[in-house]
Amino acid sequence: MLSKEKGGIVVKILIVLVLLMVIAGAGAFLWYKSNIQPAQTNSEKVVLEIEYGTGINKIAGLLEENGVIKSANAFKIYCKINKRTLIKAGKYEFDKNMTIDQILSMVEEEKILDETVTITFPEGRNMKEIASIIAKNTNNSEEDVYNLLKDEEYLDKLIEKYWFITDSVKDSKLYYSLEGYLYPDTYIFSGEDVSVEAIFEKMLDKMDAVITPYKEKIEDNKYSIHELLSLASMVELEAKNKEDRYGVASVFYNRLEKGMALQSDVTTYYGLQIAMDERDLTMKELDENNGYNTRSSAMAGKIPLGPICMVSDSAIKAVLNPDKTSNIYFVADKNGKVYFSETNEQHEKIQKQLKDEGLWFTYDN
Repeated sequence: MLSKEKGGIVVKILIVLVLLMVIAGAGAFLWYKSNIQPAQTNSEKVVLEIEYGTGINKIAGLLEENGVIKSANAFKIYCKINKRTLIKAGKYEFDKNMTIDQILSMVEEEKILDETVTITFPEGRNMKEIASIIAKNTNNSEEDVYNLLKDEEYLDKLIEKYWFITDSVKDSKLYYSLEGYLYPDTYIFSGEDVSVEAIFEKMLDKMDAVITPYKEKIEDNKYSIHELLSLASMVELEAKNKEDRYGVASVFYNRLEKGMALQSDVTTYYGLQIAMDERDLTMKELDENNGYNTRSSAMAGKIPLGPICMVSDSAIKAVLNPDKTSNIYFVADKNGKVYFSETNEQHEKIQKQLKDEGLWFTYDN
């Protein structure tokens, strides 16, 4: 038996041990509660990638190293207590003010960071505008676009892959090799690092899908696919209303049959590389002789060197199915309505009428 004195000492020791355990437990609890709180109160985004097969231990360390959580150990304890082990691979955007529960919920629900880029290429835009759109939405520069367009090896691969692309795109006189061949639409790409080749591939695939139903009609046409796309690009810019496009196409064909110059101002602007909404052209500019300017007498009975913009399905349809008319003139008012005529006298009368009625298009600058 223990003496009374020794028994008292044992009791005191036990009490001290219990107190130490209580204090340690309380300290551990407070440490745990503190370390499962958000790493910081203010918002700060952190993008991390969790690879397939990564375990809780490694994930906890990754989160702690990047300041997303306060403690890897507290994170692991939380996961064990709450039986949270379902971790899915992917790239996530965490916030340093998130709770552990929010972090785990994001990963469990596979709320993977959407890094896709959506880019819209409107119909009627030319290659300079396409290059600008690509540069603004991706990590490519405009020069990257132009360099690819000059790559003959790349063009040869496209000629081999797509039935509608021919050696015509390799003409050194063209401003841009693939002008008019890229289909205008809204596209989704993997991210800002997408290559120009990948962008063009999607646009060419869409053009292939749009134009292939007309393949037989195109091959039976007296004009080449390159010439038809050139005409379609002119129709695209000359007529906003889809129904008017069939009439505009008819005028172009009638003028070609008569050996007349097409006299389309949109080709003159393109040939001079001046934006159509910039200003009126001078007579000297209108008469300038180049392979695009159909106002020049040297272009009588000729189609421009190549397309001048992206073309829509409706412009292609209009060129393949033009109205049957005798019209050789047309003019559009400032609202985009197109007026057709068979003679120059009728054409001039319409122009005067539009000016008298305040419908004549003028530049504000």
